[in-house]
Amino acid sequence: MARQSRSAPPDGEVTPADIRAKLAEIDGSVQTTAKAAAPIGLAAGLGTVFLLLLLAYFLGRRRGTKGRTVVEIRRI
Repeated sequence: MARQSRSAPPDGEVTPADIRAKLAEIDGSVQTTAKAAAPIGLAAGLGTVFLLLLLAYFLGRRRGTKGRTVVEIRRI
C-alpha cells in the first residue's frame, strides 16, 4: 500500500488548520476500517460463544453420567 504524504507549505509553517485536516483524514480512514471489520468481529464473537456453550454442555453431560449414584430399593 503506497503511503501518501503531503509536504509542508512553502513557507515551512504548519498551521492548526493543517493539523485538523490531517486528523480528519486519519479519522475517516479509521472509521472506514472499523465499519469493514465489524461484521467479521461479530461473527467471530458469536462463534466463540457458541463453541463455549457446546463445551459446557458436553462437559456437564459427562460429569452428570460419571458421578451418578445408583440407589437400589428392596422390599423385605
